Amino acid sequence: MTRLRGGAVAAVVVLTAVAGCTTDKTKGTSGPERSGGNGAVMSAADSLAVKGRAPKTGYSRARFGAAWADTDSNSCDTRDDVLKRDLKDVKTTGGTCKVTYGLLEPDPYSGKEITYKRGASQVDIDHVVPLSDAWQKGAKYWDASKRIALANDPLNLIAVDASTNRGKGDGDAATWLPPNGAYRCTYVATQVAVKKKYGLWVTDAEKAAMKKVLAGCPDQKLPSGGNPTKAPERFTAK
Repeated sequence: MTRLRGGAVAAVVVLTAVAGCTTDKTKGTSGPERSGGNGAVMSAADSLAVKGRAPKTGYSRARFGAAWADTDSNSCDTRDDVLKRDLKDVKTTGGTCKVTYGLLEPDPYSGKEITYKRGASQVDIDHVVPLSDAWQKGAKYWDASKRIALANDPLNLIAVDASTNRGKGDGDAATWLPPNGAYRCTYVATQVAVKKKYGLWVTDAEKAAMKKVLAGCPDQKLPSGGNPTKAPERFTAK
């Protein structure tokens, strides 16, 4: 899996974002790569279908499969994969999968430096496009395989400060943006990339909010990569 911020880079490109956006890096083999400039990301935002938010009826986390399924078949669950990707000075126990310690320096959402300790974690793994938001904008009509893929796609996942993340809920770009303004370009570009990859729609207000943020970072790249949009057949959801 790759990382959206600092760290070693393997088989991916390094993103340098300017005009109010932080410098981002990716690493690993299955997470987001970056392509194009603001023209690509703005074009992708323009291409997203616009519809109203559908009712939340029928939504549950279980509709996206068991939490942190090992869909990339590397024998580590998705949560630990993302922790290893996004934290610094990582320590594990019982092999290389279970992360027990690491540093989030800095947290992309708040800009704070946070220490991760297993069992007393102040770190969440956030779905950049919330699953409930996805459900209301197309995922309700997908088969289980595609929903499981979205829930475990490294393109849509990031380690963040838990307390800041709890304030996000299932908000889209029109209702919630990271308090750390320097990260908003990357955050919105990632939402655009995920929604384009999976064919999710946006509301009028959401698209307007996305384009307003992206207008302030003309060199912002469009993330790409991540896992396939279909999970292996051994995974099921309710």
